[in-house]
Amino acid sequence: MQAIQTFGEHLRTWRQRRRMSQLDLASEAGISTRHLSFVETGRAAPSREMVLQLAEHLELPLREQNALLVAAGFAPRFRERTLDDPDLSAVRAAVELVLKAHEPNPALAIDRRWTLISANTATLKLMGGVAQHLLAPPANMLRASLHPDGLAERILNLNEWRVHIFARLEHQIDVTADPALIALLEELRTYPTSGAHAPPLRDAAPVITPLKLQTENGVLSLFGVTTVFGMPQDVTLDELAIETFFPADAESAAMLARL
Repeated sequence: MQAIQTFGEHLRTWRQRRRMSQLDLASEAGISTRHLSFVETGRAAPSREMVLQLAEHLELPLREQNALLVAAGFAPRFRERTLDDPDLSAVRAAVELVLKAHEPNPALAIDRRWTLISANTATLKLMGGVAQHLLAPPANMLRASLHPDGLAERILNLNEWRVHIFARLEHQIDVTADPALIALLEELRTYPTSGAHAPPLRDAAPVITPLKLQTENGVLSLFGVTTVFGMPQDVTLDELAIETFFPADAESAAMLARL
């Protein structure tokens, strides 16, 4: 069993993850290096305001800011509710509106761990053929995409797409240190790649990494855009993202319109 970290240990762990020295963090937070050292070693107790100030300069997600406050003996600042909460009804309606308005292009809403929250009709059509055990709630969209029983067999540039997905997950892990994302990345890396298509040679580096998906109507080429909520004050909203996909060429646009 892992020992519970003190506030100072928790703070030091995040400072090191952000590759900041005590001098770096103290300078940005406007406190002395000596005082920050005392806080990290437990010789001084931080105020609630100082905890939030340090968390801000460490660029911590709201969930981790709450954890830092609790470690210092304070109540969490940011609430966490499900999207079914009446207070978030307007947000849920906005998400559904964005998903529907994006038709005939695919769009889906996910949480911080890539669990599916909602998807539009175009997404569900493209997910046809994915094994039911991958789509049963809580369905993880990365698992459904890269698993041999998922979309993997239809992704023509699977090796290239895996590299793209792994890079995104590694960035998320660097920001959040979420153990569930670490476990997910380790799992995804065990999936077989035999038969996966190598990315085509290019004269220059691509601007974006497209998803090339084989469908019964031909090859669908898509690129993704991620949308997040600005200035969230709720953990759920801070971790909510909308993944929208757009056709990367005229043929793909026509194919989506026919769906």
